[in-house]
Amino acid sequence: MASLSSIASSGLQAAQLRLDASAHNVANMNTPGFRRHAVSQEAVAEGAGVRATVQRQPQEGVALEQEAVEQMSATYAFKANLQTLKTQDAMMGALLDIKV
Repeated sequence: MASLSSIASSGLQAAQLRLDASAHNVANMNTPGFRRHAVSQEAVAEGAGVRATVQRQPQEGVALEQEAVEQMSATYAFKANLQTLKTQDAMMGALLDIKV
């Protein structure tokens, strides 16, 4: 069984990668011939959590509204994974209080 901290940590890293890729897209949106970067995520069975990879899109151009939505979505994913870590810490603290 994988620990909650490793699952949440991989989620935090994936959310950060999504934010980084989106910021890169916004910074280069006026570059001629620029192809947008997108992050794909897949579940990791052996260690639990997710694996995130950056891929270039085949079409050129960046839609600013799409990047705004991507950044908001990644921020919510980051907050959710952070809440998972907080809950695990609280659960471990309660467990230690019961054992002691």
